[in-house]
Amino acid sequence: MPGSVGWGDGPRRDVAPAGVRVQCGDLELRYLDDELLTRLAALGGEGIHDPATMPFTRSWTRGTPEEVRRSILQHQWGLRGSFSREKWSLELAVLRDGEVLGIQGLYAQDFAVTREAETGSWLGLRHHGRGVGTRMRLAILHLLFEGLDAERATTSAFADNGPSNGVTRRLGYEANGESLVAREGAPARSLRYVMHRAAWAGRGPEQRPDVVLHGVPALRTFLGLDEAEGSSR
Repeated sequence: MPGSVGWGDGPRRDVAPAGVRVQCGDLELRYLDDELLTRLAALGGEGIHDPATMPFTRSWTRGTPEEVRRSILQHQWGLRGSFSREKWSLELAVLRDGEVLGIQGLYAQDFAVTREAETGSWLGLRHHGRGVGTRMRLAILHLLFEGLDAERATTSAFADNGPSNGVTRRLGYEANGESLVAREGAPARSLRYVMHRAAWAGRGPEQRPDVVLHGVPALRTFLGLDEAEGSSR
């Protein structure tokens, strides 16, 4: 059974998830190799959101540009080393015409059994308001439902995060409760959402862009998805 995996300086496209790419027109989600990670960290150091707001439960975006860059690097290095069949976080760089815009992530535990994963993302501040958020969410949902045969996709956002909640509702997620979460020393409402496979299958034509997946067979093998399907027959 595969355990955890890590990568050195160069991307190993034959080792999951290093070969994963999702192409959707001029937009691409791609595995974060060291070169892309360096560019992503530089982008994050320029700013990720209005300093008057905090869209994350942990305030990793506070600090000097150097501190934010270091936080991004350390976080991504940790995700590489902890990626395993039982619990994984797959954060892909979001690129448009080769420019790094941010990240789009999938997070799951015992996915081969539950077929459920959470999505999360961020964009560099200068890329906000350009219609990228909806497209990158559609791309990652395509990977999740079409590539990995998910049954449910979940997501959450603070109630005051209008853009994130807007994307989620526009794509047809159902409300799935809420909770109070500590955010920078104060309680904040976190709204939860779920999308079932039936809702994904019934989405409208405007939510069906041409999407091409790469590196999915190796990822499925690593996650044990085909083994799980075979044992359920």
